[in-house]
Amino acid sequence: MKNLIIKAAREAGALLMENFERGIRVEFKGKYDLVTEADRQAEALIVRHIREHFPGHDILAEEDDYGELNSDYRWIIDPLDGTTNFAHGFPWFAVSIALEVRGQLTLGAVYNPYVGEFYFAERGVGAFLNERRLKVSETHLLERALLATGFAYDHKNCKANNYDYFARFQREAQACRRPGVASLDLASVAAGRFDGFWEMKLKPWDLAAGILLVEESGGRVSDFDGNPMTLDSLECLASNVLIHEAMQKILQPGCRPHALPSI
Repeated sequence: MKNLIIKAAREAGALLMENFERGIRVEFKGKYDLVTEADRQAEALIVRHIREHFPGHDILAEEDDYGELNSDYRWIIDPLDGTTNFAHGFPWFAVSIALEVRGQLTLGAVYNPYVGEFYFAERGVGAFLNERRLKVSETHLLERALLATGFAYDHKNCKANNYDYFARFQREAQACRRPGVASLDLASVAAGRFDGFWEMKLKPWDLAAGILLVEESGGRVSDFDGNPMTLDSLECLASNVLIHEAMQKILQPGCRPHALPSI
């Protein structure tokens, strides 16, 4: 399974690069939510690898519904995280694949093929960037922290749009960034490049591999209240542990998803 996740992520990344270099055809799943042929091709490639070797495993992926086999093993796939970046020719996107065993994240890979960075985590073993073991940063003051976040596709129409939190963190932290790829944001927390990350209304395939990367590099992932993170949570807070409580305080007031019945 470890060899499969590495092979599938690398091959999917190579496929994305082929599409990226020759031009991209874009479609819309919603008013603002993009999908490209590269998304579908990369997902089909990953699923083909899994079905060939582990036909009885469950698969949860962004672009298609593969049913439920009630297996103890579930693969969680985002074939192209950062589709908007990809579609606009902005070279910051990733393949994200995770394996969940009996409800526990066990393996995770996030691959940025444009820069050749392959993040990999195995529960109890550690997290790595290419061959380098990862460790979260040692920044202990929020005012010295570099943070990352993102905005959901419905941010123009929903009150829980993260604008209020972004403004607060811009005042309290050293700086905030919005790269547009949650899996890479989490991987960057694991690598010590970002000190913290928060976002709302992410999907399981956005989170799964990144959560394991942060945890295996010594970081912490929770909801905004500090409760253990689940893949179905509408809130994600990840940090180097040292600034976690300070970030939680900023995230308590404001417009949060669970306060809006329509979400």
